Amino acid sequence: MRHNSRSLLTTFAAVGTLVLAACGGGSSDVVGGDGGSSNGTPLTLVGYAVPKNGWDLIGPAFAGTEGGKDTAINADYAASGNQSRKVADGAPADIVNFSVEPDVTRLVKAGIVDESWNENAYGGVPFGSVVTLVVREGNPKNIQTWDDLLKPDVQVISPSPLSSGSAKWNLLAPYAAKSNGGQDKQAGLDYVQQLVSGHFPVQPESGRAATEAFLQGQGDVLLSYENEALLIEERGEKVEHIDVADTFRIDNPVAVVNTSSQLEKANALNDFIYTDEGQRIWAEAGFRPVNPEIAAEFSDKFFTPEALRTIDDLGGWESVDTELFGDNGAITAIYKESTE
Repeated sequence: MRHNSRSLLTTFAAVGTLVLAACGGGSSDVVGGDGGSSNGTPLTLVGYAVPKNGWDLIGPAFAGTEGGKDTAINADYAASGNQSRKVADGAPADIVNFSVEPDVTRLVKAGIVDESWNENAYGGVPFGSVVTLVVREGNPKNIQTWDDLLKPDVQVISPSPLSSGSAKWNLLAPYAAKSNGGQDKQAGLDYVQQLVSGHFPVQPESGRAATEAFLQGQGDVLLSYENEALLIEERGEKVEHIDVADTFRIDNPVAVVNTSSQLEKANALNDFIYTDEGQRIWAEAGFRPVNPEIAAEFSDKFFTPEALRTIDDLGGWESVDTELFGDNGAITAIYKESTE
């Protein structure tokens, strides 16, 4: 189904022109408060690149609350897996926002994030999205389904799962669809093999870098998050996105780093993103809120797929990451073979 951008709220539009400056190679921003110039060290957020526009709005809103009074967020963005490894190796962070749960699990194993990080009502996930297909304006290759990506003349842009969390979601969507929710794993892997080996001309490091490559003219289709598609449409890029009937739910976790020197503030920020105000901000920025009441307020903004697969359908991240994306995972092997 063809899907043109819907109107987004004024606040979102105001920051839209600034967002893609944070390309996948990494960037830093200070948002909220007064930039940290006179109120002590700002909270350091280490995150993956895609939700920058959401945090751009969260920062000032949190600074206006009692718990976050005058607090600035010093944000560092890059590919999710790389960011996780960086924090595990000792890079300073007060709060982290990664693309996939295993990148938080790495910090739990390192003793940097508490094991109870995901024990709130939403499993430590304040917002999410779905996997979508972004095409050139007018959809010249008539892309509608996962099968269309395997047409001989179609080139697909998606980041590498060796560095990017968004790449994992991108590949899990067709894998789950073709394997019927993991019931026929080989069918899912056969599809991924054909897609990666024959239709991926480049393998950018992050989801944001993949977006930049697509906007610079590479490829016919961008595998992406729905929120990223909404963002670049709002910026006036000559693209549109396709609402895939059988797609995958994206869950993007946030966790507090227990070595933070500002643990109280970090916990207050983590609490704020689940409040009604925080949830509405995420929705305004194009992310699906996890609070069902707030989600209902934005029901006309986010389509309902015929089949929405989840990580739980495939056995959870522990088994999925080991079987598909670990050092000896099946999809990792496909990627390594494609670059030899």
